Amino acid sequence: MTGGLKGLLLLSLCLVVWSVPIDRHQDPPKEERAEENVDTGLYYDRYLREVIEVLETDPHFREKLQTANTDDIKNGRLSKELDLVGHHVRTRLDELKRQEVSRLRMLLKAKLDSTNTQSVQMDHVSLLKQFEHLDPHNQNTFEAKDLELLIVTATKDLENYDAERHEEFKRYEMLKEHERREYLKSLDQEKRENEEKRIEELKEKHRQHPKVNAPGSVDQLREVWKETDGLDPQEFNPKTFFKLHDSNGDGVLDEQELEALFTKELEKVYDPKNEEDDMMEMEEERLRMREHVMQNVDLNRDRLVSMEEFLKSTEKKEFNNPKEWETLDDTKPVYTEEELQRFEAELQDREVELGRRAEKLRQEQELLKERSKALEAQKREYQQAVMEMSQKQKEQQALNRQPPSGPHGELQFQQEIQKLANEDSQVVKVPVDQNGNVPNNLQAEPPQNLPHHTS
Repeated sequence: MTGGLKGLLLLSLCLVVWSVPIDRHQDPPKEERAEENVDTGLYYDRYLREVIEVLETDPHFREKLQTANTDDIKNGRLSKELDLVGHHVRTRLDELKRQEVSRLRMLLKAKLDSTNTQSVQMDHVSLLKQFEHLDPHNQNTFEAKDLELLIVTATKDLENYDAERHEEFKRYEMLKEHERREYLKSLDQEKRENEEKRIEELKEKHRQHPKVNAPGSVDQLREVWKETDGLDPQEFNPKTFFKLHDSNGDGVLDEQELEALFTKELEKVYDPKNEEDDMMEMEEERLRMREHVMQNVDLNRDRLVSMEEFLKSTEKKEFNNPKEWETLDDTKPVYTEEELQRFEAELQDREVELGRRAEKLRQEQELLKERSKALEAQKREYQQAVMEMSQKQKEQQALNRQPPSGPHGELQFQQEIQKLANEDSQVVKVPVDQNGNVPNNLQAEPPQNLPHHTS
């Protein structure tokens, strides 16, 4: 994206995307485009970027952006030029909008599911109205109204972004203080006194740091000139300094380029290796420094510092004789005692609600365990029934393989054995003497109907 385009659209929206020096005869290399993609923090950040990328591919729209002023972009008047872009651009924008609508529907469904909201049929149009960056009544095509809403909403949201970051930090500090107090309550008197003493020693140790130069002052910039740029501080030149730190060469210093100038000052106060130094506080300090510079240097309030604005700031009295910079330790707390009490009440209410949900989950878990036991018992009964059925089948198969039985259930081969036994019992046994001879009185012809048998 050219510097002119960034200076009008993306810069007015506080978007930090790829950027190279202005060259209207060639496109920026693709590998440079991904290097500076910094998330704006908006929940529709990806959609916003993709729309701008597609619009930039149209020569007509790109030319209009380069000649438009910041107010035209912020007020959405530039969206009228959308009707003149190429068909392939409109087709791609339509596709992007349908994808965004689909994503928002999924977010809504997830939100409704998480709150156990039962809805037979969701009214997507009504629900989508809460998202201001697109037209909810037309969910299929990207029109001029969509571009206008996207630019206006992004501008408004980004203007509130710093305030949201400050609020988030305040809640962080209140939570930290709440946890500190709760921990002290859990200690006996002697341990509590020792812990309070240790905390005060850490705070005092944190305060013992080198002087912090006021951001944007000549002393602060000369220190960067010396430590970062490796140049003689006596030869400091504002114009050269600006060009050195306009890292993407687009002719302006954006918020990220400005914040990079404060690193040396922040390192005087914060070290991640030190227990007493809080890195969340360091980021809040960085934000305060950037806001201070923007307030004094950014004359047209476009969240950018041009060369002209930068040079004018070096002519001010405050540039050479600034007020001493007060760090977070030197300023009053970011919250009041009343705010802390309200915050603790919210935490208590949330804890009660979480306890209620935890109890409900515990009951549901017990119910699931009981059901699991019942299912396991049914499973065992089923397995036992299957085993018994299988055993009966085996027994039946064994019976089918046995020989036929008689009228009383006896097997036929048993009848034959019994018959032979009866016949054997009817045979006449003839006695013999010691020499094996038959006595004379018994030597007679055996009956004709008796079988001959000798023993």
